[in-house]
Amino acid sequence: MTNNNVRTTLRTKAPAFAVAASMLLLGAGTAAAAPAARPGQAPAVLTAPAAGTAGTPLTNLAHLNFLMDTVPLTPVDGHTTYQITEHPSAQAPWTYSDKKADGSYTRVGGGDLDPATGHWSQGAFNADDIARTAVVYLRHWKQTGDLASKERAFQALRSLTYLQTASGPNAGNVVLWQQADGTLTPSAKPVELPDPSDSAESYWLARTVWALGEGYAAFADADPAFASFLQERLHLALGSLNKQSLAKYGTYDTADGTKVPAWLITGGADASAEAVLGLAAYVKAAPGDGTASTALSRLGEGIAGMSSGSATQWPFGAILPWNKSRTLWHAWGGMAPAAVATAAEVLHQPRLLEAAVKDSAGFTPQLLAAGGPKNAWSPTPGEAQIAYGVDSRVQGLVATAKAAKAPGLLDLAAITAGWFFGANPSGAPAYNPAAGTAIDGIETDGRVNPNSGAESTIHALLTMLALDNNPGLKAKALGINRTVATHGLSVAEAESGTITGPGSAVKPASAWTGEANISGGGYVSLAAGASLSVPLPAADEPRNIYPIVNQGITPSGSTSWSAGKGPLGSTPNGGAGAQGITDAPGILFPFALKRALPAGAAAVVGTTNGDVALDALLIQPQLSTVSVSGPGGQSTLYVSAAPEPIERKVNLPEGFHLSQEAFDASGQPVARGPQPNGAGISGRVAVAPGGFTWVTLVRN
Repeated sequence: MTNNNVRTTLRTKAPAFAVAASMLLLGAGTAAAAPAARPGQAPAVLTAPAAGTAGTPLTNLAHLNFLMDTVPLTPVDGHTTYQITEHPSAQAPWTYSDKKADGSYTRVGGGDLDPATGHWSQGAFNADDIARTAVVYLRHWKQTGDLASKERAFQALRSLTYLQTASGPNAGNVVLWQQADGTLTPSAKPVELPDPSDSAESYWLARTVWALGEGYAAFADADPAFASFLQERLHLALGSLNKQSLAKYGTYDTADGTKVPAWLITGGADASAEAVLGLAAYVKAAPGDGTASTALSRLGEGIAGMSSGSATQWPFGAILPWNKSRTLWHAWGGMAPAAVATAAEVLHQPRLLEAAVKDSAGFTPQLLAAGGPKNAWSPTPGEAQIAYGVDSRVQGLVATAKAAKAPGLLDLAAITAGWFFGANPSGAPAYNPAAGTAIDGIETDGRVNPNSGAESTIHALLTMLALDNNPGLKAKALGINRTVATHGLSVAEAESGTITGPGSAVKPASAWTGEANISGGGYVSLAAGASLSVPLPAADEPRNIYPIVNQGITPSGSTSWSAGKGPLGSTPNGGAGAQGITDAPGILFPFALKRALPAGAAAVVGTTNGDVALDALLIQPQLSTVSVSGPGGQSTLYVSAAPEPIERKVNLPEGFHLSQEAFDASGQPVARGPQPNGAGISGRVAVAPGGFTWVTLVRN
């Protein structure tokens, strides 16, 4: 279930439009970074135990099997499933799993339990996790031939289709929650939208399409009758979508003055992406189905339309998840690059692949260098880290590497997957291959939620399936079990600066603006003629500076930024554009400056000629790094945010040399000319503009 990492404070599902709730509970802002790995330093030589070996399967379904339970299925108005008369029960996973003091687990439902009825205020099972559980078992069956996984996939799909409303005005939509005795809970407590949960399209409808599509492709030859049933239910779901979001195809809404696709499921590239994964699998198996092909193409187009930024413009090529915010990225529904990369191959539409490449090769390295796959950039990086966010990065990198023939993305996938083996803020493995369990999340200070709910288990297993299916990637990922240091995007709060002239620090009642989070919970308000000097940590390298302005709609002049006597550029105080569909006027946005901050500069000064609200400065090294270690040795990823090639001298430990693979901004290998004798021994690292270089420390 979404957001199960924060069950210590929140046990409910938070769709994208309600993401602010969990952000405020956890505390917005930037996580404390690991000790910085300076670009001129080689990583320390460290050792740590391995999570397993490349020849041993990582995918262990034991804990997911434990979560599965038999659920009675009674025909009720609008709800039935395949062979319900002959087999009036199916199987579904419990939503949560609490770890006990003795190391065992207790299966738990959502919300509070009523001992008198045995009902949870939400339910025991939910469509989101049932759908994704089916995907795990389907992929495991097809990858290994395991007949037990085939049967569990069959049962999960029967359970899922029972939750889909089969008739009436809500036909095709899906009820989210179900009790252990089979009772449906269309309206959970607390209320979730839509309410009732099958009254409109939803994340759970999108995930149902994912499972139905992969289910049809898997069973088409093995069980044609069941596949035909799944096809009927997929068409039922598409019929609902075609009356709702897809009916708006080709139209655009306005979000703070920018056109955004109006036909995304629930307004999200996140939800739409999970539907696209199922549609791509289905269309590949049934290429003559025009209805499905059209839906796949249109949703893929909408997702690609949410691609934003560049190597030197926030959010650095990420596909934004929500059309109601231009300044929020979150990891809960991060399958967008995997979806458009897969759709590009199935539909033979290379333009979809462009968005996947920008996200995978541009944004993901910056994400890793900023401290790893944090749950949200809103717009500053922050929040806990969960298996969902990690797996979605791995899936996107693997799919895009395949579709774009970009091998560099597999190096990024290995670093990302290393999170499960200890390369994370806690320093401990997040997945146990001996038991098949995965922790429910790691907070910004390294604290671990030891529980292993369905969502965490599912997404850990999806990554393990991807690794088991790619031996080279698996071997490299298993060689990474510690993040030694990161040196990337950081934040300097405006409140830390010195105000000259009319201005003051402001702490609003809520950090959530309706579209994004005010970093640190406060900002600085300046009037015309005032200035703000923000001190910065010392650096011997150029840095890109992004002032975060809470830009109003009404024009209000601009703020000029400088360092010493050198101008850096200016940012608009107002003129944000029409509010449109967003939940608040104006936008909290990191604006790029024309010039980089020179090495050695100790402060940035902003002087305004109008009223302005300044939140913070995002500071981006032109050469970021992620240093990792493990059984595979000591390696560093160098990431460029510079307009020209960068070469750095690395101080090598005695008896070592460097092995390096350089890639451009699309993940393609960079052809290097003849290197000077002893280049590897002297430790010169070359990084392409906007690209990245993977460097390994090798003993002579």
